Amino acid sequence: MVYIREAHSSDEWPLPANLEQKVVFAQPRSEAARAEVAGECCSRLKVSMPCVVDSFDNAIDTAYAAWPERLFGVDREGRIAYVGQQGPWGYKPEELEEWLQGLARG
Repeated sequence: MVYIREAHSSDEWPLPANLEQKVVFAQPRSEAARAEVAGECCSRLKVSMPCVVDSFDNAIDTAYAAWPERLFGVDREGRIAYVGQQGPWGYKPEELEEWLQGLARG
């Protein structure tokens, strides 16, 4: 998982659901602050895969059009073989899961 810039920061685009779920973060203004928010995100979501943080120049976000959320799958050769659509409407974890199951079988 690559944590990119905060999609619904309290100082840019807050959502009522963020308040209800007590997920309220201002847009980080430094790499250290972004890493702290990313750690909190991975902890709260109980993410079981490695989590890394996009650089402060948003290189990963820019290269992969990842904002606000997007899923990718990497095959056994290290190539991106599954590219999901941008979220929230194109964010479909079940499609990635289906792709991963096919990869495991195949």
